[in-house]
Amino acid sequence: MQAMVVLMLESEKDLHHGTKLNLQFQETTSNNNGTKFLPREVANSIPFSSNKLENILNKFSIKEGSKEAEIVKRTISECEANGIKGEEKLCVTSLESMVDFTISKLGNNVEAISTEVDKNSNGLQQYVIAKGVNKLGEKNKTIVCHKENYPYTVFYCHKTDSTEVYSVPLEGVDGNMVKTIVVCHTDTSEWNPKHLAFQVLKVQPGTVPICHILPQDHVVWVSK
Repeated sequence: MQAMVVLMLESEKDLHHGTKLNLQFQETTSNNNGTKFLPREVANSIPFSSNKLENILNKFSIKEGSKEAEIVKRTISECEANGIKGEEKLCVTSLESMVDFTISKLGNNVEAISTEVDKNSNGLQQYVIAKGVNKLGEKNKTIVCHKENYPYTVFYCHKTDSTEVYSVPLEGVDGNMVKTIVVCHTDTSEWNPKHLAFQVLKVQPGTVPICHILPQDHVVWVSK
């Protein structure tokens, strides 16, 4: 998955007008930039499992042992791993599969939202939270889908029991306006202690909520 932008916040209460944050927004540069969803019938015809890795690499002309092969292997491994306690997850390889998974967990009355950037900035700069912070959906009524590195579009979608989602408008010192989607995890006690967020915040699992900005090419589904 793309590295998350972890917010240096003591709690969700800091997501209010006037809070200052040092951030950088830029184009996605992962190897799957520009990939598109395959139609479901096409995606379903392509193997997507670790025991078919050789077939997958051959299909996409990827040399075994190469960097690209390791990326494919890692993505499949993430998708096949068991979820943490309270997590329902699925890697989807088509838009239809994403919608089906979302509806099965949240019902039919849903909408998809993502971070929207007015323009990409060249470097780190200060942003201020503008007026209009809104909590989206209901607790336990959100699904976050992270775009994976893969030869075609794959999303890691998951629903957890302790996720809050906010729409947070930001204004940069250069005038750049960003409508960010911020995801806050209120219970991280089951997370891997080596997770990047704990290293950034210098905290232990389960001690504080972890809030991060959703990258531009990731999606959150919320109940309306």
